Amino acid sequence: MEPSQVAASYCRIADRWTRPDLDRADGIQPLLRAIGFTVERDGALDVGCGGNGRFLALLQSQGFAAVEGLDLSPEMLRLLRATLPTIALYQADVCDWQASRQYALISAWDSMWHVPLARQAGVLLKLCAALAPGGVLLFSAGGLEVPDERLDAHMGVPMYTATLGVPRILSLLQEGGCALRHFEYDQHPQAHVYVIAQRRAAKAC
Repeated sequence: MEPSQVAASYCRIADRWTRPDLDRADGIQPLLRAIGFTVERDGALDVGCGGNGRFLALLQSQGFAAVEGLDLSPEMLRLLRATLPTIALYQADVCDWQASRQYALISAWDSMWHVPLARQAGVLLKLCAALAPGGVLLFSAGGLEVPDERLDAHMGVPMYTATLGVPRILSLLQEGGCALRHFEYDQHPQAHVYVIAQRRAAKAC
C-alpha cells in the first residue's frame, strides 16, 4: 500500500479525530516527557500531525517559538487549519520531505508505522539529521523483535502498518547520532512502544 493510499484512507475517516469522544490524552504524557529533555525551545515539528492539533497546541503552550505540522492527508490538514490557522502546515509524504531547518523537537506519534517498511530506516535517519544539536525525537512504533508489515481494515478502511523491529530501531538511532533517553511498552500487552532519543550536542572547540 503506497503512502498516497494511506492518505486516501485517512481522508475517509478524518472526522474521527474531531469527535468529542476522542481520547485526547493519548501520547500527551510521552510528549511532555520528551519536552523535558529539550535544551532549547526553538523549532518543533509534528510528523503526522492529524486533524485536531493536540500535539501542536501543546508545543505552542510549552513555549516553542516556531511550531510546524506535516501530514499526508489533505482532509486532516483542512480540519486542522480551522482549529490552528496560524501554524505552518505542510501536506507531504515524509519519505520525500526535506527539512529546511533543524528542530529542537520532532514528534511522530502513531505515524511512522505507516511509512513503507523499505523506507522506514531512511526516514528515521532523516528525522535524526533534522534535529538541532541536543534536539529531541519522540516517536511510536510496533514493538516487535523482527521487521513486520501488515495490511488490514481494522480501522474500517484499508490501512498499512509496518515496523523495523526494536533492535533495528535502536541501532539506527545510534547510527543517526542520537542517544536513547526513554523506551517504553506503554500499552502492554499490545506491542506498542514509544521512544525518546536526543541528538548529541556539538563538541566544544
